[in-house]
Amino acid sequence: MNLVAASRLARELMDQHGLKAWTFEFDDAVRRAGMCSYGKRRISLSAPLTRIHDEREVRDTILHEVAHALAGPKAKHGPVWRGVAVRIGCSGRRCVDPSAPSIDGPWVGSCPAGHRTTRFRRPPGIMSCRSCGSQFDLANLVAWTYKGRNAAMGERYDVQLRGAFREVGEVPDVGPGAEERIARAARERVPGLLVEPFDLSALR
Repeated sequence: MNLVAASRLARELMDQHGLKAWTFEFDDAVRRAGMCSYGKRRISLSAPLTRIHDEREVRDTILHEVAHALAGPKAKHGPVWRGVAVRIGCSGRRCVDPSAPSIDGPWVGSCPAGHRTTRFRRPPGIMSCRSCGSQFDLANLVAWTYKGRNAAMGERYDVQLRGAFREVGEVPDVGPGAEERIARAARERVPGLLVEPFDLSALR
């Protein structure tokens, strides 16, 4: 949506619902669509996301934040907030519609099944794919690239990788492709093997 039109829509909806004393602005967020700042009496929208969202989604985001302002900080995303949100015409969803466009981070992770996720910061530790299972599972280990290339993941991450190799009975090797080798070994060793998150203190 055009930012000028979005700004006008925000002001119109805020005034309509009694927030004339509140201010509106855009911010540079890329992981959230909007924000309600109670202390500053301000509602803001992500400029990058507003540009790629349609008017329906932007309107819903504005009303989501207006509902926060009206319900108060203690309401969070509970029933009081949702009641206000629905009453003023918001969908009442806690998050942006999953089908809405999003902005990818430079860190891209993929699991053996091909599911994809992105991050804006380097992942601090190993993780398994949430689409493949709700529990941590070495067979679903996510491998990361940065801007399309292999990148150093950091000491803590490497410590966890070495621990994962030991879990599946392999010689530790934290070079490129380590996550894929661990996942393959986990699947071949014990199909469906589930492993709890590592206690790093035991690996040092």
